[in-house]
This record gives sequence, structure tokens and C-alpha cells, in this order.
Amino acid sequence: MNKLNKNTAAAIKDCLFDGMTIMVGGFGLCGIPETLIHAVCESGVKNLTVISNNCGVDGIGLGVLLDANRIKKMISSYVGENKKFEQQYLGGELEVEFNPQGTLAERIRAGGAGIPAFFTPTGYGTSIAEGKETKEFHGKMYVMETALYADLSLVKAHKADKFGNLIYRMSARNFNPMMASAAKICIAEIEEMCDNPLHPDLVHTSGIYVDRLVMATKNEKHIERRTVREKQGVE
Repeated sequence: MNKLNKNTAAAIKDCLFDGMTIMVGGFGLCGIPETLIHAVCESGVKNLTVISNNCGVDGIGLGVLLDANRIKKMISSYVGENKKFEQQYLGGELEVEFNPQGTLAERIRAGGAGIPAFFTPTGYGTSIAEGKETKEFHGKMYVMETALYADLSLVKAHKADKFGNLIYRMSARNFNPMMASAAKICIAEIEEMCDNPLHPDLVHTSGIYVDRLVMATKNEKHIERRTVREKQGVE
């Protein structure tokens, strides 16, 4: 079975609907499925709940969907690099559910593993724990967090074979593997298609989790916040 689609439109054509929940891989602008994000925006789908570590920056990554007012709710851990996000949130246009970053990662992993909930000490005694069940284990208090699961996950990989086995590149792995397993449909955007099956020892995400593949057409490596040292004078 060859899971590669001829283009992004073919890959997403029958799996989008208004009000759906989408998981989107990436950390900052690293490892984001930018080609697929643009395709979702062009489709016109709206009122989305998006699960992602952050929401890109203005005009890049998920910022494209924000600019088009397609996102109704964000489930994230960090959103400080996007002015449009701030404006929509403060203006009451965007609902936000904040999570400690490790908790967000584990909620997604639990969703993929079929674990409906788990207990974590993170957030106990803070507003994070408000309205949630708490319980003591071995003399320490924990907060119950529920798993996250989506209608669709969009991930970015470096290499794939026709069966959908994936390899990520360095830190671009981030949230992508756990999101691939935590949705009804997973579409992987890839940079390189391998002619031969990937060696099992090299695979990061098994093809059983991946429903469709599409070649990336947007591979620019964006810098989220460029910081450079001031030029020093020469003595």
C-alpha cells in the first residue's frame, strides 16, 4: 500500500469539517507541517479547536489560520510570540486552554495509548487544578488530567517510506510522534520519500499510525526569534 498522495488537496479533501479538533505538530516553528496548515486554511474550514504546543507567529505556521479567523479554541502551553493571538484572546474571539508543557505532552501521549486520564503533581495548588479531581499518593498531592484525542493530526517528518513509516530530524521530532498516534486520521507531511522500506530500528513513528503522506512544498527553516550578539569593536 502506497500512502503517498499526489498533493495536499487530495490528502485532506474528505477529512475536514467545521468545528473539528486538529492536532498540529511542532515546537515554535520547528517541525511544523506548514504545507498542510496552508492547505487547511485554503479549504475554508472554520471553528477549529487546535491542539498544539504554541500557535506559530504572525503570518507563519498556525498564525496563518489565526489571521483567517479559523481557530475557535487553542489548547496549548505557550503562546507568547503571536500578536494576533493576544488580540483575539483579549478581545474574546479566541478561547484558550493553557497546559504545563509536560502535561500537554502526556495528555497527547495518553490519548494515543488509550489511557483516558492520569495523575500528575504539576499544577496542584494553582489555578491549573481548579475544578479537577485531586488525590494523594504516597503523601503527595496530584491532579487528574484527561487525555487528548483529535479528529485529525498533522505532523511533519524528514523521511518516510510508502507504508507511512516516519523518521523525524533532530529536534523537529518534538510533539510529532505522540500526535501521530492520537487522532482518528494522521496525515504526515514529508521532505523525502525513500524508495525502499525504512529499517525498523530507524523508525520513529510506525506506519500503522499514519494514514496519508504528502510531500512538503514549504520547507523554509524559519527562525522564531532572531537574537544576535552586537558586533564588538576591534582593538
